[in-house]
Amino acid sequence: MNAEGRPDRRRNRDLYAVAAATALVAAAVVAGHAIERADGSLRVGWPPLYARWEPHWGPGTPAAVLVAAAVIAYGPPLADRLPRRALPLVGWAASAAWIFSLALVDGWRRGFAGRLTTKYEYLTVMDRFGDVPAALRGFTGHILMDAPDNWPAHVAGHPPGATLTFVALDRIGLGGGAWAAAWCVVTGASAVAAVLLALRWLASEECARRAAPFLVLAPAAVWVGVSADGYFAAVAAWAVALLAYAASRTGRLSLIAALGAGLLAGWLCYLSYGLGLFALVGAGVLLAARTVRPLPLVAAGALVVPAVFTGLGFDWWEGYRLLVERYYQGAARIRPYGYWVWANLACTALVIGPACVAGLRRALPSVRDGGARRAVALLVAAALAAVVVADVSGMSKAETERIWLPFALWLLPAAAFLPDRARRPWLAAQAAVALVLNHALVTGW
Repeated sequence: MNAEGRPDRRRNRDLYAVAAATALVAAAVVAGHAIERADGSLRVGWPPLYARWEPHWGPGTPAAVLVAAAVIAYGPPLADRLPRRALPLVGWAASAAWIFSLALVDGWRRGFAGRLTTKYEYLTVMDRFGDVPAALRGFTGHILMDAPDNWPAHVAGHPPGATLTFVALDRIGLGGGAWAAAWCVVTGASAVAAVLLALRWLASEECARRAAPFLVLAPAAVWVGVSADGYFAAVAAWAVALLAYAASRTGRLSLIAALGAGLLAGWLCYLSYGLGLFALVGAGVLLAARTVRPLPLVAAGALVVPAVFTGLGFDWWEGYRLLVERYYQGAARIRPYGYWVWANLACTALVIGPACVAGLRRALPSVRDGGARRAVALLVAAALAAVVVADVSGMSKAETERIWLPFALWLLPAAAFLPDRARRPWLAAQAAVALVLNHALVTGW
């Protein structure tokens, strides 16, 4: 993975890429504040992020600084030396610690236990799912803003699988905001393990080890804790990981993995309408493995969840049609496409951090290479393609720092292309972005 060549020139190009991304973010901030002062059409408190300016610190501050320092100091050598089976588990645990400590910067209630209990969130409708089949049959009747007992924003904006997840937690005795937040943090952090396994199976062990500290210390953790989109990102990541195993192995386990990848892909489409775009990342996996062998079982598995929901009375296509209508009943009606189509990319640059921006500059040309470099580059390019499609669609005007977490996660492995001697400085830059954002702003989700 570490073909450096002319290190000074390559390092300068890395810095130029980061400077360009910084300029994009600065332009989005300056233009966004000017537009918001002029007519309020952006409908965000601190453009381009859905946040408000409020410098603060909290009980998570010392822990976040400690986790960041530990990953910067010990992450690269530890990732290089850990046993193969331990690496994904340690990555999962370290990511959970980073996400949780960042969430607690805003305090226990505001940053963690109360995040999923606001009027926009899923937990406000638990009492309306006493009869789940009846709720599913009537789900689309409450999507529009002028519908009787219309759903809150996040319930209306997603298929019912998202809400049913929290209903299930409630039914097994894990109800309330703290348990829901814990679910999102723990599952969201597991996405790191999924990506590491996918990189191992599809590319190489070395690639997974080089990417591990950057996956852990990503600024994306600010939004994984706590939003349901972190959970969605994990489901998507495990679907891709299982597909990577199925595409790179043979035998009974690969068949089971292909079926599992399909089941998770089907579930993913009932968590968020827009995550059907993850088919592009799946295509990247198959291109990297140079096979379509798993497709029949993946397709079979992917049909199970839609069959169940359709049988219970929920019409996905009708839900999506009504969501588009509701989308333009709300803030999207006045949010200017001409600003968000490029400001969304500024949000993504903040989510993935400067190390990933520099890594993208190195990774994308490697789609022409062979071996592990090509495999990683194809995954990254596929995720970037999904971001571009989502962006130009106009269905993601603002709040993409949260909505695009599942795609952003697969841009992070680009940091594996960074040279050895620069890993700690780039990790420090990642941590600095996350800590500054989390302490200067109060994010909306």
